[in-house]
Amino acid sequence: MTIAPIVKTVTVKAPPQRAFEIFAGQMGAWWPKNFTIAASPPVEVVIEGRPEGRWYERSADGVETPWGRVLAWSPPGRLLLAWQIDATFTYDPNFETELELTFAPEGEGTRVTLEHRNFERFGESAAKMVEMLGGGWPGIMDGFAAYAEKH
Repeated sequence: MTIAPIVKTVTVKAPPQRAFEIFAGQMGAWWPKNFTIAASPPVEVVIEGRPEGRWYERSADGVETPWGRVLAWSPPGRLLLAWQIDATFTYDPNFETELELTFAPEGEGTRVTLEHRNFERFGESAAKMVEMLGGGWPGIMDGFAAYAEKH
């Protein structure tokens, strides 16, 4: 069974290169602090800019909690991440869904599209995860767009 992906698009007033840099390079600045899988809120969210780079959060005490890894790094147009967070919101190196971001010129700005897919991999928890993440990604992407407008 295939489950439709979650897709959210926002437009930011920045060229694609800048939008990509803000998304991938400043995630800790715009990511909601309460959206964490660690014991403490993140002070930094890091996406290492290369294929097979790590994607993780770092708390104030320096503890790093992995979220996934980079599958494709193609600035300024595309970023593909392995979301390795299972249905209990715990990092699992043997589990992954995909999170694809595309950055396309649109007028004087950039259309940024997030697609989170492969929900069938959650098994019996798939519907619950689609509902939870489907309710979360719009606000996260709107937060990214608002941050990008100011920076």
